Amino acid sequence: MEAYNRLNDYYKKLFGERTLKICINGHFTCPNRDGSKGREGCIFCYNGGSLITGNSPKKISEQIEDFLLSYKGERANKFIAYFQEYTNTYGSIEELKKKYDEALNASPNFVGLDIDTRPDCINESVCELISSYNDKYHVFVELGLQTSNENTHRLLNQNITNDDVRNACALLKKYNIETIVHLMIGLPNETHDDIVKTVEFINELDVEGIKIHSTYILKDTKLALLYEKGEYIPLSKDDYIDEVIYILTHLRKDMIIHRITGDAPSSLLIGPSWANNKKVVMNEINRIMSYSNLYQGKYYRK
Repeated sequence: MEAYNRLNDYYKKLFGERTLKICINGHFTCPNRDGSKGREGCIFCYNGGSLITGNSPKKISEQIEDFLLSYKGERANKFIAYFQEYTNTYGSIEELKKKYDEALNASPNFVGLDIDTRPDCINESVCELISSYNDKYHVFVELGLQTSNENTHRLLNQNITNDDVRNACALLKKYNIETIVHLMIGLPNETHDDIVKTVEFINELDVEGIKIHSTYILKDTKLALLYEKGEYIPLSKDDYIDEVIYILTHLRKDMIIHRITGDAPSSLLIGPSWANNKKVVMNEINRIMSYSNLYQGKYYRK
């Protein structure tokens, strides 16, 4: 028995075979950057452009073509269009539709649409548009929660509330849109108790999946400044692994685990050093859970 609900297995169940995401820069901005809610973005968010596409000026269709012509495009026959950079529901409905359509029309091999966004950028009109793709594609929306501690929200300069998250999840459920929330471990000033409360909060949400990220420090971020001044100390690898195992064993058994650690770009990473060795972290989590007979939801209680 697998220790937790792995994303690759879920994709194979949904689509019948291995399915990969194609990361797309939709050239969106964010209300936390354009002055609507703030100017500087979240303190962990890289300010130099896209981590995945390098803030490419290329059209969406060109980005997809580049991927499909690379060695990565030969690793699967089915793909998900993944709008990852910044806030991908932030714009007019006409603009959103144009960008989503451009992506999905770029290849007949797309079977899904995955949209990363802020919970305060979900509304009825956005949900109506996204749900309109459900007839042909499997649709996912990812929400940047990170923590349920609203003091941490303010410290991170997220400019969101837990009610924003609850309201977004309720709307997405109303329109039958599969929802994934993001959780970050090792945020400034947070303790294990914050993880406990965030897991409880997520278990109460009507969502289907979760992404678990480490908090790593990138160049050109406010978090880097805190680190340089000695005001932030990242978690050790062992502490991170302990927290991931706690989360997995206390989550609902039905939830799909989309990620258990992030991908830190080595060219931008300041620390911790272990954050750019994803496989080592994943292997250790799997080893400990197998040895200790731990599995997703083992300690979950309603």
